[in-house]
Amino acid sequence: MIAVSVKPLFIAIFTLSLFLAVILLSPSTPLSSTLVSSSDSSTGKFDIWSVRRVVEWRPCRWWLQGRLNALPVESNGYIRVDCYGGLNQMRRDFCDGVGIARLLNATLVLPKFEAAAYWNESSGFADVFDVDYFIQHINGFVKIVKELPPNIASKEPFHVDCSKRKGQFDYIESVLPSLLEHRYISIMPAMSQRRDRYPKYAKAALCQACYSSLRLTRSLEKKASELLEAIPKPFLSLHLRFEPDMVAYSQCEYSGLSPASKEAIKAARGDRKPWTGELARIWRERGSVPSRLRRQPSYFKHFPFLQTQIYILPLGMGLWKLKV
Repeated sequence: MIAVSVKPLFIAIFTLSLFLAVILLSPSTPLSSTLVSSSDSSTGKFDIWSVRRVVEWRPCRWWLQGRLNALPVESNGYIRVDCYGGLNQMRRDFCDGVGIARLLNATLVLPKFEAAAYWNESSGFADVFDVDYFIQHINGFVKIVKELPPNIASKEPFHVDCSKRKGQFDYIESVLPSLLEHRYISIMPAMSQRRDRYPKYAKAALCQACYSSLRLTRSLEKKASELLEAIPKPFLSLHLRFEPDMVAYSQCEYSGLSPASKEAIKAARGDRKPWTGELARIWRERGSVPSRLRRQPSYFKHFPFLQTQIYILPLGMGLWKLKV
């Protein structure tokens, strides 16, 4: 066993942090000069919109470097990914499913999007994403079909729910036997699974799906472009998530709402009872309670550079009606 002294390690980390701080705050650095130039000397106000970006995240596209592993000739069966929650959560789960399908040498079926009942939402994958574009760009990374063969399409898939599994497990050991037995399964990927343990060809399929193969339909892109064109620039879009799912899972009590709003929250919450007493106080102090409408304006006073901007506040459906 190797013993490591904590004190020298702490000193080294502290020294490195201090060194970086001196560099970043030195008047001769690009960052400090940018901050000075973006300030209004007459008013002392800071103009965040003119600050030059010092660091930017860029896609590495490692999976496109080198030769792509050829897909096996024979497939082990068909996999459909069942996606729940918000759109970004469904996109994440579907991309996970693409990696799982490649890992298990399965043929991917277009996913099933299942929004919660209180959203009154019936859009499927093809209503949101360009299916032909996805198939074209995922080709070679995983096998995929638009429609199942008649003998497979006539039956429901065998459901494999991995979403609630705790800790690490092996998809090959846990899921492949069901795929080989039933030939057509639906799967809910597990959040706890570490994707960095996938072989490279499976990680390549996941990354290709997530970063290079998903594109909104033309109609949605058109609507989004029209919205962006109509909004004066610059602007800030602030999503505070006071919506049925967040309110239901927060189990927080809200005062000052109308009877209709209370009924909407009760319906979204289902069997979950709101917390009371000390537990409710602790939960609120942690900032785990979705913010109500009356508190939102107080946030803006902490951002003086936004006072002349436009705010877009997506509100929860039927939850914001206050007492009159």
